[in-house]
Amino acid sequence: MHALARLLAATPLAAAIAAAPAAALAQEQKKPGAIYSCVVNGRTVVLDRPIPECASKEQRILNSDGSTRGLRTPELTSDERAAMEAKQQEEALARAQQREAIRRDRNLLARFPNQKAHDKAREAALDSLRTGIKASEQRLAALEKERKPLMDETEFYVGKPLPAKLKQQIDANDATTEAQRSLVANQKAEMVRVTKLYDEELERLRKLWSGAQPGSMGIIASAEAPASAPAKPKTAKP
Repeated sequence: MHALARLLAATPLAAAIAAAPAAALAQEQKKPGAIYSCVVNGRTVVLDRPIPECASKEQRILNSDGSTRGLRTPELTSDERAAMEAKQQEEALARAQQREAIRRDRNLLARFPNQKAHDKAREAALDSLRTGIKASEQRLAALEKERKPLMDETEFYVGKPLPAKLKQQIDANDATTEAQRSLVANQKAEMVRVTKLYDEELERLRKLWSGAQPGSMGIIASAEAPASAPAKPKTAKP
């Protein structure tokens, strides 16, 4: 029987063994005198070990009196093994996602026991973004103010090339203004994103507060990101 165990361990049957009926495998390993039987080319083959010619077939495992002890499942082909491994990976991923959903929901409940706490966090995150937008808009106003005398000066050079220094100043102002406008657009988009995330988070929390089990609603993408770590407003360099 020890030789049989070593043989099973050495063959590429890890996946097949995992899929075999547990009771049959336990009996195969624990009861001495196992006999294997299968039909090869119309004749019944009986051996005291797994039959190589029947690796792709189901083999009966017999007791010494001829009664059936169990069944040995066929070995998997490479394609079957790949399919089984892919399925196992999908199942493992689903279990991991479920654990993550439970963890996030529990964290949400601990962080936000009621809507007042959640509203406070939402306002803090949005206020930080509003501050950034205000600073960017003030910078845009300052750039516009700086641009006016530069453009006034260009009136002295109508039909003529602008002095290099003046042109450089105007180009620098244009570039900085464009960067600030892009920053404001990004900050406003972030406001929309954060608001949406808080709305989704609040909807989930309301269900949890009403008694829904953590993890029962699946994964919510970046659910706790805005609440636990609101994005800091960016500022463009002058």
